[in-house]
Amino acid sequence: MAFKPLHDRVLVRRVESDEKTKGGLIIPDNAKEKPAEGLVIAVGAGAKDEDGDRIAMDVKEGDRILFGKWSGTEVTVDGEELLIMKESDILGVIEDAAAAQAA
Repeated sequence: MAFKPLHDRVLVRRVESDEKTKGGLIIPDNAKEKPAEGLVIAVGAGAKDEDGDRIAMDVKEGDRILFGKWSGTEVTVDGEELLIMKESDILGVIEDAAAAQAA
């Protein structure tokens, strides 16, 4: 993939949710909501402050994130539908349960 977001933007691939509810009911495609969880594919270099210094990004490639329902703009890169959004649209990073217990 030859795409690099600019400034404080992030390229995200949506992570599909389960097709069944906890009770075992199958959810049809037309009733599913788009997932608000994704995987960071690429990140920009970061925004600049008033002095021209770069502000480091809090997310990195490979992070699993949560974002708002209406966040980002849908784009197609190499035939794949992805989202591009500002870092401020990201609500949080989902940490791996095994890594969180070890810490």
